[in-house]
Amino acid sequence: MNLGELAPEGYRAVLGLEKYLAKSLDARLLDLVKLRASQLNGCAYCIDLHGTDLVKQGADLREVLGVGAWWEFPGFDARERAALALTDAVTKLGEHGVSDEVWDTARSAFTDKEVADLILAIGTINLWNRVGVTTRMHPEV
Repeated sequence: MNLGELAPEGYRAVLGLEKYLAKSLDARLLDLVKLRASQLNGCAYCIDLHGTDLVKQGADLREVLGVGAWWEFPGFDARERAALALTDAVTKLGEHGVSDEVWDTARSAFTDKEVADLILAIGTINLWNRVGVTTRMHPEV
């Protein structure tokens, strides 16, 4: 199913968010967030896409693989860790929402504008993941 053909206005609206986020957030940070959410959501298409994008930006294979255990992998700085923790919390949004610890860490690592953009980025990739998984998008191998 091609949502771009069937719901073009909605699809373009989400692409508009993507364009905004690409201008507002560091490309590496954005792809780390997208890769992590995609791992949590089991979206093979997006895992392939954002892992590949990280490599194209200069990340090595160990960094890409390290996203799956970011809390133990030593290759991420404090800001990246804060963004990845926020990604986990927002993507797995449970009964109690985002913990104060995760929220306070994100607010300490980023400006308010950056936190707002991260929340939009996490929400957007979660939408793309749901589209990809639901419509059975798979990477070309």
